[in-house]
Amino acid sequence: MKYPALFDTTTLGSLTLENRIVLPPLTRSRSSQPGNIANELMAQYYSQRAGAGFMITEGTQIEPRGQGYAWTPGIHSPEQVEGWRKVTQAIHDRGKVIFAQLWHVGRVSHTSLQPGNAAPIAPSAGKADTVSVFIETGPGEGALAEPSHARALTTLEVKELVQLYKQAAINAKEAGFDGIEIHSANGYLVNQFISDKSNFREDEYGGSLENRLRFLKEIVEAVTQVFSPERVGVRFAPMFETTQEDRIYLGLLEDDPHTTYVTAIKMLEQARLGYLSLAEADWDNAPELPDSFRLAVRDSFSGLIIYAGRYTPERGQRVLEKNWGDLIAFGRPFIANPDLPERIRHDLPLNAVDPITMYGGTELGYTDYPTLDGAIV
Repeated sequence: MKYPALFDTTTLGSLTLENRIVLPPLTRSRSSQPGNIANELMAQYYSQRAGAGFMITEGTQIEPRGQGYAWTPGIHSPEQVEGWRKVTQAIHDRGKVIFAQLWHVGRVSHTSLQPGNAAPIAPSAGKADTVSVFIETGPGEGALAEPSHARALTTLEVKELVQLYKQAAINAKEAGFDGIEIHSANGYLVNQFISDKSNFREDEYGGSLENRLRFLKEIVEAVTQVFSPERVGVRFAPMFETTQEDRIYLGLLEDDPHTTYVTAIKMLEQARLGYLSLAEADWDNAPELPDSFRLAVRDSFSGLIIYAGRYTPERGQRVLEKNWGDLIAFGRPFIANPDLPERIRHDLPLNAVDPITMYGGTELGYTDYPTLDGAIV
């Protein structure tokens, strides 16, 4: 075996993960309409990829205002909970583990995606730049668009949002998920609170780094009343450099990303969360995270650490051997290779991703990628 570290077993709390390969959150926009409901096609898609030791769903909006892209699934209605139960049942039938990623896009949205065509919500009023959203332009048709100008949340509304995260966790448990991940990356709502580039509040949720982290801290406290802490993870996307290339989403570059994120991670350690997921920059020729940051993360957090971002098996093996991380997520390769772990195990060639069918559509480019034996499972 060429990459043995990727196939070691490990544990996440009481859960046994049979390998170190992760299916990370991957937006595919295949939910049923109307209602943004997970469906049988999605259950088939996830089941095909159940060779992963650990699976995390695509971003799943916790409330209607949390949507920034057409046809993404939610977890706030009874119909959505029932839809996700099809997915969790399919994964559990294969004896595997799946968490739900709880998502709110905040200002990265468009009035056409908001209830009543209202303005998106955010820590502070303004418009997200260098980012696009995806809106429906007709039945089954969509296009990229600029985000709409967002309005600032009141202090009371922030506290209400914390409770919406808690309700989403309750819904995830009812749907059969083994745990949840709080999406705190890529310039979405929680990241907007953390960053002094998007948070200009003067109440208890703005100003100092401690205050800017308060929203995430309160979410963690709320959801760990539903799932035990070892069944909760958080995803960050620490940026140490930026790029000028046109991208659908990127994130926010802090003046001092090392201090910002190490402080945040220490807060998660105090809450004894099960894992931390770090999404690295994934544009062409993007730099890797600094070694000093990786070491600080390991020193600050005792749970499992996931790394993601255009990882190859070689790079993943190196991160595991250096003990920087515990699990490696493979995004694009898992889209095109439902049997990715077996291909990695035997060092076999990979199917190429079809970019045209990435977002929205049917089974084409979703559940029809062949396995090594040419079968569609």
